[in-house]
Amino acid sequence: MCTRILWNTNGHAVLTGRTMDWPESTEPVLTVFPRGMERDGGALAGTTVVGDNPLRWTSRYGSLVTTVYGAGTADGLNEAGLAAHMLYLDSTDPGPREPGTPGLQIALWIQYLLDCARTVPEALALLDTCQLVPVELRGFRATVHVALEDASGDSAIVEYLAGRRQVHHHRGYTVMTNEPAYDEQLRLLRQQVETVRGFGHDRPSSDVPVPGNVNAVDRFQRAAYFSALLPEPADDRQAVAGILAVTRNASVPFGAPYREGRFRTYNTEYRTVCDLTARRYFFELATSPNLVWAGIDRFDLGAGAPVMTLDPGAVDLVGDVSGGFTPSPAPF
Repeated sequence: MCTRILWNTNGHAVLTGRTMDWPESTEPVLTVFPRGMERDGGALAGTTVVGDNPLRWTSRYGSLVTTVYGAGTADGLNEAGLAAHMLYLDSTDPGPREPGTPGLQIALWIQYLLDCARTVPEALALLDTCQLVPVELRGFRATVHVALEDASGDSAIVEYLAGRRQVHHHRGYTVMTNEPAYDEQLRLLRQQVETVRGFGHDRPSSDVPVPGNVNAVDRFQRAAYFSALLPEPADDRQAVAGILAVTRNASVPFGAPYREGRFRTYNTEYRTVCDLTARRYFFELATSPNLVWAGIDRFDLGAGAPVMTLDPGAVDLVGDVSGGFTPSPAPF
């Protein structure tokens, strides 16, 4: 499930591609949130799931995101040029609830960061203000880790393992998948580099045997390999096409071997690209032949402006769909 690829060296735009791999529809809705929204970090489907002392905040920045089950945010960017992506991680464990620390249900984790931070360091500082509380969404445990990047090309991977926060903060951390934990992902990549001459550090050789299965480890190594092969683009359009090519290569096609248990594998439901330089968001549903996109600067993000949504599954959508969003009640 799920792959994230950051391209912060192309000279035109800071871009991130990601896949969402899941066994059923997550009911994705493209959603624009304005500034000034009052948030309750303990709310889920109209109930409080963190007990006493939920985190509460008011959004400082508008954002353009993809929601998951109407209960939280899975992916997106804000007007300041910060992007965030949730990927499944089976071993996620924030530890026992500490009532003295404001609680944040995990499906709202990245929305909190997008609402309140401009940069990766600002987002990381916010992690000290709350405690994550795992929840279930449609019978699935929402155990996730998060990738962050900003318009400068900075990058961070955040995980909670055995009750402790693990942060990998460096602009060189450009590829991640859902499993295993990031320390192990990096170890496996180093092992591949040592095993196959020319892979990983400099431009890889075309005769390198690249792992071709759909499990998370193979997708991580394949995404790293093809990211390193991307040619310098002539403009931002070619740059977006380049990151999309790698993201599609790391996708899980329909009918791929399905695996239960640890490192489980699901088909790709959708792909996104965040352009943090131009503040554009691209979305490609795996069941549609069309790519759509929207520019966050095309929306009224002022306090009091309506929440705007678009169903990306509409069959006639293609190209710039910024004008197709309509006012909607806030999903959370």
